[in-house]
Amino acid sequence: MSHLTAPQIAELRNELERQLVKLEKSMTVTDEALKPVELDQGAVGRVSRMDSLQNQEIARGLREGETVRLAPIQAALRRLTAGTYGICTACGGEVALGRLFVFPESGTCASCGV
Repeated sequence: MSHLTAPQIAELRNELERQLVKLEKSMTVTDEALKPVELDQGAVGRVSRMDSLQNQEIARGLREGETVRLAPIQAALRRLTAGTYGICTACGGEVALGRLFVFPESGTCASCGV
């Protein structure tokens, strides 16, 4: 049984869903940036192609970060559905409301998590 009230849970769910939508939009943009760089000698010179490849490498780094960020948001939404949101996944204690408002994806209390 969660220590959170229904309005608190609703507010946190809305924030998690907002973050998920924002992240999914970002991932769509990143997917576009990760498409193979075409070699078009007429339109893209050597320097431009190097810039495109460098941008693609930056996009790969962004994708890694997005993937890392996605998993805890999805896990938090699953905990909400299961009714275990706000309960530390490590010790079973309560995750402080303040922690959840700052890190709504957090699955651990301050003592168990980072």
